[in-house]
Amino acid sequence: MEAQCSEEGPGPRILRADPGNQLQLISQARRWCSLRRGCAVLGALGLLAGAGVGSWLLVLYLWPAASPAISGSLQVEEMTLSCSGASSEEALLPLLPKTVSFRINSENFLLEVQGRAWPGWLLVCHEGWNPALGVRICQSLGHLRLTHHKGVSLSDIKFNSSQKFAELSPRLGGLLEEVWQPRDNCTSGRIVSLKCSECGARPLASRIVGGQAVAPGRWPWQASVTLGSRHTCGGSVLSPRWVVTAAHCMHSFRLSRLSSWRVHAGLVSHNAVRPYQGAMVEKIISHPFYSAQSHDYDITLLQLRTPLNFSDTVGAVCLPAEEQHFPRGSQCWVSGWGHTNPSHTHSSDTLQDTVVPLLSTQLCNSSCMYSGALTPRMLCAGYLDGKADACQGDSGGPLVCPDGDTWHLVGVVSWGRGCAEPNHPGVYAKVAEFKDWIHDTVQDSIF
Repeated sequence: MEAQCSEEGPGPRILRADPGNQLQLISQARRWCSLRRGCAVLGALGLLAGAGVGSWLLVLYLWPAASPAISGSLQVEEMTLSCSGASSEEALLPLLPKTVSFRINSENFLLEVQGRAWPGWLLVCHEGWNPALGVRICQSLGHLRLTHHKGVSLSDIKFNSSQKFAELSPRLGGLLEEVWQPRDNCTSGRIVSLKCSECGARPLASRIVGGQAVAPGRWPWQASVTLGSRHTCGGSVLSPRWVVTAAHCMHSFRLSRLSSWRVHAGLVSHNAVRPYQGAMVEKIISHPFYSAQSHDYDITLLQLRTPLNFSDTVGAVCLPAEEQHFPRGSQCWVSGWGHTNPSHTHSSDTLQDTVVPLLSTQLCNSSCMYSGALTPRMLCAGYLDGKADACQGDSGGPLVCPDGDTWHLVGVVSWGRGCAEPNHPGVYAKVAEFKDWIHDTVQDSIF
């Protein structure tokens, strides 16, 4: 949706929901903007013609030779040197190691902890254990919730004779910040087994401009949010009852009846969608600070009336893990059913995806790109030459990045100038900034 006339900023901001029945309003707005520009354009033509001739003469007689084209490897460096607000080398703050780190053994679900001064991973003694700590650990690893925990007898497992253990000290009242002490054994003879909600796996792993068609199960968390049987936005499955999408998707159709909204998961082609199919939406919970003007806090949670049935083609994506850092240049993926060419003339019936690299916020906020429009709740990804991007109809969909075999939801498709325009990559809601809000919103609900 083209929100403003171009004189109000660096260019029209395009929200990436399917415009649908708003095309008439957009057409009227464009005609009004065109009338305002008409007189100014006529008056400026003469000045532009004179300036153009003068500039051509200066280049012809004063410039010794044409500059060579910028190679792909130098594109970012050259842009950062020529744009105000950007630097050729963005300073990266050093990442300090965490005081303690956790992991769960995928084979036996035993909890392990590692400290800065410890030589390796230690099994966790059951002494001092409490469920609240399990909830925090699962959330810190990017899972939505804790599903099961218990004490396991050391006599029931096999472990190396050199295996060390860690015991939780009860002296402090914190959770992850509590003091852990290395031990040679556990006095209770039991260690902690922990299960978190499943996420980030692709069992069948084998509007996107410049993308490719997707096989079933490739992105099992991809959802289609429909108004009636019409695809409106993408979404990402967080659990059987919770889906995350963009706030502007729901804001654009805020007068629609709640009963008209449906969520379809495990879908590749929209040909199979029929009215009244899909999971009904029980609640629409947009972030309270969402701004339709700046697109800030562009995130909404959908609570479903009936749970989704997880399978090889339907599953949840992980949230970002605590202190997880995907640096600029990380190869991530965006997927959706939006427009498949920059002219917005054709939407895809089949789910499309494409790989896009993460870009630094400092670069995207430079004068060549978005001139400071990105807030700390946003990130951008794409190509400076505009070869691939999300587009209308992709809004609310996932930007996911891999950590080993586990996929994390890093961004939610939000807005951008046009689609696949050079120097205007896609802008996404930064999910890491909303983790606390997501957990606070869903914690009292039944999954």
